[in-house]
Amino acid sequence: MPTPRNPQLAAVGKVLTEDLLAGIRDRAAGFDEANAFPHEDLGALASAGYLGALAPTDTGGLGWDLATVVAAQRVLAMHSPATALAVNMHQIWNGVAHVLARQGDDSLSFIHRESAAGEVFAFGISEAGNDAVLFDSDTVAEPMGDGSYRFTGTKIFTTLSPAWTRLGVFGKTPDGGQLVFGFLDRTAEGWSADDSSWDMLGMRATHSHTTRLEGAVVPAERIVRHLPAGPNADPLTFGIFASFLTLVAAVYTGIGDRAVELAAQNLGRRTSKVTGQALSQDSILRYKTAEASLRQLAMDAQLRSVAADIDAGADLGTEWFPRLVANKTLAIRTAKAQADFALEASGGASYHRGNELSRIYRDVMAGVFHPSDDESAHNTLANFMLGPLD
Repeated sequence: MPTPRNPQLAAVGKVLTEDLLAGIRDRAAGFDEANAFPHEDLGALASAGYLGALAPTDTGGLGWDLATVVAAQRVLAMHSPATALAVNMHQIWNGVAHVLARQGDDSLSFIHRESAAGEVFAFGISEAGNDAVLFDSDTVAEPMGDGSYRFTGTKIFTTLSPAWTRLGVFGKTPDGGQLVFGFLDRTAEGWSADDSSWDMLGMRATHSHTTRLEGAVVPAERIVRHLPAGPNADPLTFGIFASFLTLVAAVYTGIGDRAVELAAQNLGRRTSKVTGQALSQDSILRYKTAEASLRQLAMDAQLRSVAADIDAGADLGTEWFPRLVANKTLAIRTAKAQADFALEASGGASYHRGNELSRIYRDVMAGVFHPSDDESAHNTLANFMLGPLD
């Protein structure tokens, strides 16, 4: 669980109230079972002002920093991992705008203004088989001659698919020289969402459908970057990586928080037939609980440190990407380890499909697929330590 001395939790609790969170937790199992999108949860979060968490107060937002949103996403994930991961994509774009604004770049300030007004932003970035991630694209971005672009391609795992009103997309110009980033309005023509195959193992309520861009036009005023194809050091690229990796880590750290919490509760409830004592008194299980606590406290410290460094604009140079990648990778590993421990500590009842720990165990597995994946993370870290391959 988040440490009680986490200074951000007081602010979080005023927005993510106990009643709001209780409702989200109560609905989570039903959304998972029905494979349904959590419209009620998103509505409750919007009414609480959470969509504008990172927006400045003069735009109607909450004026939070990234560290506070990280704390909030952990709490939200403890109550419904899928809802937390869904709203995460909206908060990621707001995080990018936050990072750029800290550097004096207001090119994405509209994200904050519109989020505070209730618009929902989503990611139309991922493409099947594109291991270059932000540095290349199979989507064609065709210039229209007036500053607008027509996008044609297929995006996968478009979280918030039933609810987004603004979709961040990117593609490559026909000559292959430039990557173009922009924001598509839901009312635009030339796109469709395919929900026919969305029946996943976990994180079911995110409804991360495939999006097909079929000549969808993004107007000139919503084109936010032209970057050379291939690796680049543009602040937008850093902002996306920093916000995405850190907020994904926050969600999975929150899942780990909840798994350990449930494990401790269940050890206190279960009784040994041999000794007549609660299993919380068993020496082996106490050791394993302590190991789980060690993992969670270490993850807590690392996550909060990374978020604080982003907020502070720390100059970490070439260490930034290894740190961001390591933080996300370890958050996924830790959450999986905590889910394993919690199932063991909680007994056979937790293996029942309707048990919260069973759902947590399934939800954790989605972490394997979020960029940067394990192979990419190891490549980043090996290059940092040893230099690139000859």
